Amino acid sequence: MIAIHPYLTFNGNCETAFNFYKSVFGGEFETLSRFGEMPQSADFNMSDSDKQKIMHVSLPIKKGYTLMGSDTSEHYGKAVFGTNVTLSITAESKAEADKLYAQLSEEGKATMPMENTFWESYFGMCTDRFGVQWMVSADPS
Repeated sequence: MIAIHPYLTFNGNCETAFNFYKSVFGGEFETLSRFGEMPQSADFNMSDSDKQKIMHVSLPIKKGYTLMGSDTSEHYGKAVFGTNVTLSITAESKAEADKLYAQLSEEGKATMPMENTFWESYFGMCTDRFGVQWMVSADPS
């Protein structure tokens, strides 16, 4: 079964927002990682302030439902509210993820190709032909 989760993007206040959501919905963060924790890359130089921003946070709301988010970095530019929501799909297999990604990005824009990531996920991002942003992931094995 496919799971779809809302993914919110912020301009540096993701941690504050998600602490608020945690106070509303309860529970604990399943993941909270910062840009400074990612492997260094010559293609992606980060300022000290970007290193402290949230790269990914997930807050389980209820069984099968997770609210996710991140800050944007100087590298990617500012989040524009109204288009700062992405739908995140967790597929059952790499093959299913590839199929969904191919179909969603057709006549749209492939933002990040499907690939195994350092955070141990098979992952890609795209925007469909209607302007809806998608993240697609699956277990990398």
